Amino acid sequence: MTVFVLASASPARRGVLRNAGIEPVVRVSNVDEDAVAAALPASATPERVVVELARAKARAVAATLDPVDFADSVVVGCDSMLLIDGELQGKPLTVEVARARWAEMAGRAADLLTGHCVLRLRDGEIVAEAADCSGTTVHFAKPEPEALEAYLASGEPLQVAGAFTLDGRGGWFVERIEGDPSSVIGIGLPLVRRLLAEVGVGIAELWVGAAELGIDTA
Repeated sequence: MTVFVLASASPARRGVLRNAGIEPVVRVSNVDEDAVAAALPASATPERVVVELARAKARAVAATLDPVDFADSVVVGCDSMLLIDGELQGKPLTVEVARARWAEMAGRAADLLTGHCVLRLRDGEIVAEAADCSGTTVHFAKPEPEALEAYLASGEPLQVAGAFTLDGRGGWFVERIEGDPSSVIGIGLPLVRRLLAEVGVGIAELWVGAAELGIDTA
């Protein structure tokens, strides 16, 4: 049975997978995202940036897995950033930065890009890899000042790409989207399904949870 490993600490990504019938094993990469992005050529497209970040996370986690427990496994890495006015925006981390970003994107549309990388492992070795990017256009509302300040104070937008969530309080401030909602949350199910197929894994194979195989999913 193939074990699904999510190379991310994101509870939103884990929630998407659980709701879709997969209980992933969660491992955090601790990749220095700024260093990975800085090492790319200046000509790298936004799509390539998020894909390379996803690849770095997946490979970092794959290198830590026990070849016995994970003899047949897939590792999925993801990275999301908001593209607005030609610039990529990651996690704001502070209230001040998040406030400035909302001042820029309120009442406008921007593209949420999510890079995905799927690695197929056999006995500790990477035997196949597939990677791609999904993009979804997000149309933002203009939050009332009091509501925006309450949202910033909640802390929710500080640790998420683009300073908003679709599946949390930020969803109140999204007018509509054009594209895959799961990708906006952080892991695009249609794209991951295609990437899994490229490395020889079908979705139905993954609907038996790792916990049933005796592997700690925490």
